[in-house]
Amino acid sequence: MPRPTGCIASITPRAAIATTLAFLALISGVRAGMAETFAYVGNADSNDISVFKLSESGEMTPVQTAAFTSVEKPGSSTPLAITPDHRVLIAGIRSQPFQAVSFAIDPKTGQLSPIGNGPLADSMAYIATDRGGKVLFSASYGGNKVALNPLSANGVVGEPKQVIPTGLNAHAFLPSPDNRFVFATNLGSDQVLSFALDATAGTLTPSDPPAYKVPEKSGPRHFVFHPGGKFVYLIHELNGDVAAFTYEAKSGAWNEIQRTTALPEGFNGKPWAADIHITPDGRFLYASERTSNTLTAYKVDPTSGKLTTVGSVPTEKQPRGFNIDPSSHYLAAVGELSDGMTVYAIDQSSGALSKLKSYPTGKKPNWVEFLSLP
Repeated sequence: MPRPTGCIASITPRAAIATTLAFLALISGVRAGMAETFAYVGNADSNDISVFKLSESGEMTPVQTAAFTSVEKPGSSTPLAITPDHRVLIAGIRSQPFQAVSFAIDPKTGQLSPIGNGPLADSMAYIATDRGGKVLFSASYGGNKVALNPLSANGVVGEPKQVIPTGLNAHAFLPSPDNRFVFATNLGSDQVLSFALDATAGTLTPSDPPAYKVPEKSGPRHFVFHPGGKFVYLIHELNGDVAAFTYEAKSGAWNEIQRTTALPEGFNGKPWAADIHITPDGRFLYASERTSNTLTAYKVDPTSGKLTTVGSVPTEKQPRGFNIDPSSHYLAAVGELSDGMTVYAIDQSSGALSKLKSYPTGKKPNWVEFLSLP
């Protein structure tokens, strides 16, 4: 009797296999095109950078420990910066001879390969590039100065082009979102300096006014711009304040609209606030405090820029540095005295932090940078 024919019989085993292989190829192609996210942790006392790969579930996998082979000891901290084109990571060395070490970032694996060193003007507590990746900004806490160094095409730092004296304890030095202004906190003088940036010439000129005062003995430390460019948030080391400002892009003016705290409820001790970061989607802000070993979360009003405190969670011991991944889903905090990193999930509704897992790092970790590579 002849075998029946029809649509069901037309799906032969060979066709089924071909369909399955095509589907698998499609899935493989989608996965291949997905961005891979990496975390880079600067470790001052072990003289290296820990590299981790972040999964979609928030799991961290160690990828590499990149050593400063040309440096005996980095110093009290290891500030990091990644160039805007995502090709180079720069680490600031705070022991003599003061220098910036540039690493090429492998676009597939995220691993680091040293490509060259350049001189810094002093022991720099903070480094950052301009938005075009043409210059490196740096701030010296002990040297009471800021500096500008040109960056070569391959990301290696050149000789300082400008070294500018400041008030006491320059601590952070960052450009505005549109790259027209650069601001420097002076922790010991309770002020924020303002400079106009000529990005083409690579030079700084004091703005008018040249500085903004903050409350006495508050200790302005780190700051971050809202991704929308209309607000800026400043953490104060000595009193634990977090201040919100409107930002006027045309003039570079800061106008304070709110002042709250990074200190957890019931805090009893001497404030020692450290770092501040905002989610890339601009909805939540976080601050670290070292005396209480906590992270405090805030919800950001998208219209006014004002903050609503969500709450605090315990974290690594002496959390000098932390950061947020590009998807705004995870936060990683490191502890200088715990030699570890804890990863938290960010609740996408409230901004509250939920601990996922802790990982060992190098010794005295104090800086975290995230990067997504296609």
